[in-house]
Amino acid sequence: MDLLAVKRRFDLPELHCLSGATIRNVAVGYETYGELNAARDNAILIAHFFSGSSHAAGKYAPDDALPGYWDAIVGPGKAVDTNRYFVISSDTLVNLNVHDNNVITTGPASLDPTTQKPYGLTFPAVAIADFVRVQKALIDSLGIKRLRAVMGPSMGGLQTFEWAASFPECVERIIPVIAAPNFRGWLTAWLSMWAQPIKLDPAWKGGDYYGGPPPRAGLEAALRLITLHALHSDWADTAGGRALAEGADAGDIAANPFAIEETLANAALPRLEKADANHLLYLARANQTYIPGAGAGATSAREGLERIKAPALVIYAPQDQVFRAEWIEEAAAILSDNGVSVETAKLFGPHGHYNGILHIADVAPKIAEFLARAI
Repeated sequence: MDLLAVKRRFDLPELHCLSGATIRNVAVGYETYGELNAARDNAILIAHFFSGSSHAAGKYAPDDALPGYWDAIVGPGKAVDTNRYFVISSDTLVNLNVHDNNVITTGPASLDPTTQKPYGLTFPAVAIADFVRVQKALIDSLGIKRLRAVMGPSMGGLQTFEWAASFPECVERIIPVIAAPNFRGWLTAWLSMWAQPIKLDPAWKGGDYYGGPPPRAGLEAALRLITLHALHSDWADTAGGRALAEGADAGDIAANPFAIEETLANAALPRLEKADANHLLYLARANQTYIPGAGAGATSAREGLERIKAPALVIYAPQDQVFRAEWIEEAAAILSDNGVSVETAKLFGPHGHYNGILHIADVAPKIAEFLARAI
């Protein structure tokens, strides 16, 4: 029987951002699974990836086509056992899927309370540390003083590192998955490339498109690019490879004749109605500017990592082209050299970065043992 998820709303009157800006009337959605015990010491926070949401497990209705993205490891009797743990997962600020009825977020598409019009690019730039500050306020509102664990994939892994570096007294252990807080300029450039199609779309209008047609073509191209970057070349060979689409003419230069182009379009198109172009740009910038422990004053990745004391299970995919394996291995070495208990686990498969979602069950026993261990 599927775990049934219920969406809840958390309201924060003011958020004081890392930049010094203040955002009023912040709202984010969240889901919980399992029961908080009397001691309030069995809570686990899951932070989501770039294009994800708080829907980590279960279904909203029994007839939903798919469950949450980590349903393979979250639920009764699973690695993150909801018979034992109280699991919390929240939507981030500037969540990409702002137009999804099951997402609650605050960002450039939200109404500015002072003008009653969408913020657009007047919304302040936000940081990964700000995502975590909202989560911390949510945890406080639930009366939870210390989390048994924080975990999450990709951007969720960055939030995991941020928790451990900025709120060490609140985190017992961490499980960052497919995430490197010490990433290099290569990823900074890629994130700019993800954003570029939106900025080149005339309908973007410098971010001031609300009330008119959105930059749909640019957003679709961005989603295709993100999908391809996050996958591996082995996947591409199973998704059309070099083959032409049925009936296509390779000589038609104006067309998109290859089968793999259709595959990428089919992945992007269903997401267009839920996504917002400006939100994607804000997410990209939040990732580009990330420094672990920035919320506590760290000014470099190494300094932030050296603030972490929580035991870590670092899970990564050797074929990952987003958060490359050598960066993650370096981060784990920095933690270990600083006296932190560090274990690593590898995920294999044809999906590159997405192995952290699609193949997470492969390391379920290791996750279960790490969570259950006394520290």
